[in-house]
Amino acid sequence: MSGLAPSSTFFTEPPHWQWLIIFYFFIGGLAGGTYVLAALIDFFGRTIDRPLARLGYYVAFPATVVSGLLLIVDLTRPLRFWHMLLESNTWQPMLKTYSPMSVGSWALLLFGAVTLVSFLAALGDAGRLRWRWLARLRPPTIAGGLVAVVGAALGFFIASYTGVLLAVTNRPIWSDTTVLGLNFLLSSASTSAALLVLLAWFRWRVTFGIHALERFDAWVLVVELLALIALVVSLGEVARVWLGAWGALLLVGVVILGIVLPLVLLWRTLRFTRAGVATAVASVLVLVGGFIFRIVVVLSSEQATRGMGA
Repeated sequence: MSGLAPSSTFFTEPPHWQWLIIFYFFIGGLAGGTYVLAALIDFFGRTIDRPLARLGYYVAFPATVVSGLLLIVDLTRPLRFWHMLLESNTWQPMLKTYSPMSVGSWALLLFGAVTLVSFLAALGDAGRLRWRWLARLRPPTIAGGLVAVVGAALGFFIASYTGVLLAVTNRPIWSDTTVLGLNFLLSSASTSAALLVLLAWFRWRVTFGIHALERFDAWVLVVELLALIALVVSLGEVARVWLGAWGALLLVGVVILGIVLPLVLLWRTLRFTRAGVATAVASVLVLVGGFIFRIVVVLSSEQATRGMGA
């Protein structure tokens, strides 16, 4: 990287985050995004769209559980994970508002509780549990509306939080831009919509609100492409880290496979107003592109210091 006047972030110690954290970023984004979309469908969708919203609740709870487990396993001493939530001497709740890790841990715990309630409510609404009264904890009831609003707020936070967490680590790329959180939020929105469309298509092969989600995903993908361009521009000289293998993966895996090709397929699908194989292919490509985006962001920064020493 000769000729590059590097940011001071190149000389900081990397957190050594690898695949567990990459999967956490991806699955956590899906957890938050699918819940927000499910709540929006419940509030503003038609009665016929309620099964699609149920899919969102079905995804959000297990995805949140998996996210928490990934974080725990990644700890140096996993069995001491509870120290993130409780004071070891007094056993009282511990929230450090100045620490993104502490705030994120509590947000994930609370979100897990809310997604569990919505998960059970969706099962009750579908008649899969004996306790049908659980369906009252889902919109349009007042109690269900309150649960959904709280869950959507927490889901929005979870979906964007990962980018903010990276921005405060003082690592190259992560803290050299102010739009990383926005990129993670948009990626979570596009991948979550794609996952719901894919699940609905495999389950029903009919619309059930799929086209509305496809239109939403198409618009998000356009904004996501613009945000990704803004991310690269905002990095300035630091963006040269992405020249070479990482840049090729970003261009081919994220921009072309994860954004441009799905946009073409979605345009054709929406033009002919039928959900076909192109719908499933576009959704898979969006999911793959979202995962590759997280690979590039995490691993390129992890290897940036070694690149400086080359």
